[in-house]
Amino acid sequence: MASNRCAFAHSRRRRAACYGRHVTAPSTSAAELAQAVADVRAASPLVPRLALVLGSGLGAFADSFEARVVLPYASIRGMPRPSVEGHAGNLVLGTLHGVPVVTMQGRAHLYEGHPPSQVVFGVRLMLRLGARTLLVTNAAGGIDPGFARGALMLIEDHLNLTGHNCLAGPNDATLGVRFPDMSDAYDRGLRERALAVAARLGIALERGVYAGLLGPSYETPAEVRMLGKLGASAVGMSTVQEVLAARHMGARCLGISCVTNPAAGLSSAPLDHDDVQATARDASSRLSALLAALVQELGRDG
Repeated sequence: MASNRCAFAHSRRRRAACYGRHVTAPSTSAAELAQAVADVRAASPLVPRLALVLGSGLGAFADSFEARVVLPYASIRGMPRPSVEGHAGNLVLGTLHGVPVVTMQGRAHLYEGHPPSQVVFGVRLMLRLGARTLLVTNAAGGIDPGFARGALMLIEDHLNLTGHNCLAGPNDATLGVRFPDMSDAYDRGLRERALAVAARLGIALERGVYAGLLGPSYETPAEVRMLGKLGASAVGMSTVQEVLAARHMGARCLGISCVTNPAAGLSSAPLDHDDVQATARDASSRLSALLAALVQELGRDG
């Protein structure tokens, strides 16, 4: 009996140790961010007003910037490099309609093996450079049967089903408060302005909830049915950690998904990343027009 109690106690200690390592995974320090800021400042003194994250197949938008400075992620200390096709891995600074902007051409994902703190490093860097508003885009599978392939969806809220939270572990008060409020994660005022801009341009903009899953496998039909019952309209493998980090730092967020395919079980066609990228590229002209108009609109905020 005593040996059983010892074994049980040892097992509990092992589980506790593993759990402790999970929730206290190394977080980004202010010093690491300062180093990355210094690397960017050495190449460009620009202080951005808006920050953007461009998802799969959507990176070409940054090619329209004026006075562009392109920094490969490898040249920025601490910046993780994406390994997924369609994510160029550049930080691009410049102006658009006279508005100073900074953009991530591609992102790191949890499923690539990056810890959550690294997945959000780029967003934290862009905000440290001066941006106070984050526009985030992604390619997503459509759960709402009314969404056509290539539809654009304004993210009204999200479901974090990744099993991770980039804010877990010791809190750095220089970045934000211990318990950030997420009741308006995707800023209502920004969403209203986005809908008005889209209407003015004649661009259809759906609305819905984005479900963020870990990946990298696509969802099963049963999982898609579950997500629909939970209230999700689209599903993907990014975005939620970035918005958590941005809200932690006090930034306003606006999110747009490009619905590149019906989610599993809603179509007889198999899911394929090449098709995802192709559909995103086909929709990029509409999304680029919308993003450019949004930059011009939100740039007035000062």
